[in-house]
Amino acid sequence: MGGKPTIVVIGAGPYGLATAAHLGRLGRPVRVFGGVMDSWHSRMPAGMYLKSTPQASSLSAPEPGNGLEDFCRIEGVEPFDDFHPIPVEDFVRYGEWFQRRLVPEVENAKVVRVDPLPKGSGGMFPRFLVVLDSGEEVAASAVVVASGLVGAAHVPRLLLELAEKEPEVTGPVSHASQHADFAAFAGRRVAVVGAGQSALESAALLREQGAEVTLLVRGQRVVWGGPPAPGRSVARRMAQPDSPLGEGWSHVAVSRLPLQFRRLPAATRLWVVKQVLGPFGSWWLKDRVDGQVPIATGRRIKSAQLSGGEVVLSLETPVAAATRSAAAGPHDRTLVVDHVLAATGYRPDVDRLDWLAPELRHQVRRVPGSASPDLDPWFRSSVAGLRFTGLAAAPTFGPLMRFVAGTDFAAPRLAAGLS
Repeated sequence: MGGKPTIVVIGAGPYGLATAAHLGRLGRPVRVFGGVMDSWHSRMPAGMYLKSTPQASSLSAPEPGNGLEDFCRIEGVEPFDDFHPIPVEDFVRYGEWFQRRLVPEVENAKVVRVDPLPKGSGGMFPRFLVVLDSGEEVAASAVVVASGLVGAAHVPRLLLELAEKEPEVTGPVSHASQHADFAAFAGRRVAVVGAGQSALESAALLREQGAEVTLLVRGQRVVWGGPPAPGRSVARRMAQPDSPLGEGWSHVAVSRLPLQFRRLPAATRLWVVKQVLGPFGSWWLKDRVDGQVPIATGRRIKSAQLSGGEVVLSLETPVAAATRSAAAGPHDRTLVVDHVLAATGYRPDVDRLDWLAPELRHQVRRVPGSASPDLDPWFRSSVAGLRFTGLAAAPTFGPLMRFVAGTDFAAPRLAAGLS
């Protein structure tokens, strides 16, 4: 490698693979650690579909011919369109296909520690010692954290208190990201907390697996996206232009101007990340939920207690009688279930990356008002040589980083910065 220092990429999901592909094209020696598409294998139940459209679901590649459409053509998979969502299983196959073609050097090894090395003279010297579960130690000049959902699952404190240590699938409470299969919940009572795609689709899958499901929603209604409109007029395209994240000028802004987004005040950025593309369900999911799953709207959980192996949830009385739930009707204040599934989103937190040495975690400057790393325009953190991409970069660059489409911005820019 001509003596060039090694770059380590932690994570082999969409952002890790795309970053490594661009680094490889630039001739940088890179080692990628992690299971290929691991979170998509282990943190999403069988039967789920992508929320992203096919046009926004290709990984960024340094050369053409490696998109989702190319995968379908070469592998004989029927092409996807806006009227047919992408099954998670097929997207995983696409990610694995992308990896075999562009990042064959991925090592299915777990990083257990990243320690700082004594400072050298200049940027070409290793800054980090990366320790693997095999015991191997790798000196790296730069580390790219592309660990995706790992350490980011958010469970409200009130529900966390139900767990002895951490939420788990066999305990009284779990997070939606912990499930690869819902079959074990057949015949059990499950409360799903949340109103986003993950909550709605989890509720549908649980019901279809034979569980008795109640969906608890804080807002007064569940929001559903509309179906795609074939043959949109010029006037509508001008009023509601297309973007990788959907129609509308707000979606265009956050998908095409991530560098400008970074210049906004931190509080504004965090608000936009939360509000734009906030909790809603895809149009194709509505028939599997509406009228099929009891939905209790306007309900906040006041308390959660264990009683004889059951979970007793005390609920606020809804402000408006918008509840359609037989299990938790307008006048019911208590819901008793066997398990609570928290589909309550993700909040990146540097301190939860326990494999990152404490002194490194302490030095990472955070976006004010969050636990996410504050990044420069090249995805650099305040620790020299340490970069973050994907979900952890959303509070800096916007909601685009929550979607596969964000790899088109992040991967080439991050790789160029490292070159």
